[in-house]
This record gives sequence, structure tokens and C-alpha cells, in this order.
Amino acid sequence: MDEPILTIEEREAINSGRWFSTLSPSLRHDILRCAYVRRFKDGSLIAARGDPPEEWGACAKGAVRVSSTSLSGKQITLTYVEPGIWFGDVSIFDGDRRTHDAYAHGDTTTLCVARADFKKILTAHTELSDAMLRLNARRIRQLYGLVEDLNTLPLRARLAKQLLHLVRSYGISSLSNADEVRIGLQLAQEELAQLLGASRQRVNQELKAMEREDAIRIEPAGLVVRDRAALLRIAAIDN
Repeated sequence: MDEPILTIEEREAINSGRWFSTLSPSLRHDILRCAYVRRFKDGSLIAARGDPPEEWGACAKGAVRVSSTSLSGKQITLTYVEPGIWFGDVSIFDGDRRTHDAYAHGDTTTLCVARADFKKILTAHTELSDAMLRLNARRIRQLYGLVEDLNTLPLRARLAKQLLHLVRSYGISSLSNADEVRIGLQLAQEELAQLLGASRQRVNQELKAMEREDAIRIEPAGLVVRDRAALLRIAAIDN
């Protein structure tokens, strides 16, 4: 059941988001005033491909897995939307139906703004138009970077870069070893492989090699990055 307000931790995730934190106080206030909270259990469908664009949202807790299904029926994960990141605005702007499925990965909270309210805020705050342009320009740069990496980098380097990204987004510092960081997002090797456009077997081989090099440690609860500098060297050397 949806709850009316965000927790302190969820509100902090929204307010400290890289994009949202750059908005003026009045614009942030109007967005939050219109927003409502939705909570999902792990694996729950948040939005389906083909749905009309009814709302704009942000992840406040957990992660939103954006995926599609190939003609052969294989599910393909494109990205995980982390806390503080807004999504769903493309369909709001062009009025077309949603292009991908969105599922909760872990217990997930989203903060949502109805399409009609988004349009009202856009009219009342000209600042939002420029802000949305900056947001989508950043996404395009990231997309080009991903396509370039996919076509120019070996899997080993792309895996190292992906692990470094996950550390930045979901890193949990170890209390027993200051040099180690646990990746808080629980990903099966198949899910990690989907992000990289590779097979689970090849990703497993590269993870085992990185573990032998003491760059990471593979545990049942997830991955622990033992040496971020080593991952940076792998990404740079193989580039």
C-alpha cells in the first residue's frame, strides 16, 4: 500500500540527487508539493511497455530495473535507476507510450508527479525547461559513452567500469576494512551480464580473474571491491 510521505532517508536521497539539488528552492517545493509516494516489493511491475505516460518519477529507495524483452523472449536489462535519479519524462514530453518495462529491484520507493501536474509546473517555472534539457543532454552523453564502450572496449574493461559505477551509486563502506566497499545493489551474475551485453559465463570468468588479482571478492551476499585503484587500472590499461 502506498504511504503518504517519504522517510527521512528517502527524502535525503531525493534532495541530494545531482540534478534535483541544482533546482531553485521554489521549483523543488512545487515538485514535492505535487508529488505522491509509491512503494513496491522486489520484482513488482512499476510500469509496462506500451503504457500511456501517466506520471514522472524518481527513485527514492532501492532501484528501478529498466528492461525489455527480445523477439526470442529473452529479458534484457538496460539500466538500474538509483535513488535520486528521475525517469519517465521522455514519454511525458512526446506523449508516446512507454518504450520499456520498469520493475522494482529490491524493496523500492518512487516519488511520482502526475502528468497534468508536471505540465502545470513546466508552465509556471520556465527554469524547469532548461533543467530538463540539461538532464537529457547528460543522458545522451552517457548513452554515447556506453555505445562507444560496447564497440571499442573488451569485456574486462567494461566490467571494471561497471563495477566502479556501482560502487559510486551503491557503495557501502566496510567497518572492518576502510579499503573495501560492498556493492549494496544485489545483482545476480546473469543480471550483471545483461548490463554488459555479454554471457553469464564470460562475466563469471572475468570476475574470477579480478578476484584472483585481489581487486574484488565474490561473496554470497554480493560483490566486495577490495581495490578500486586496481579496477581503475584495468579500465585504463584495457582501453
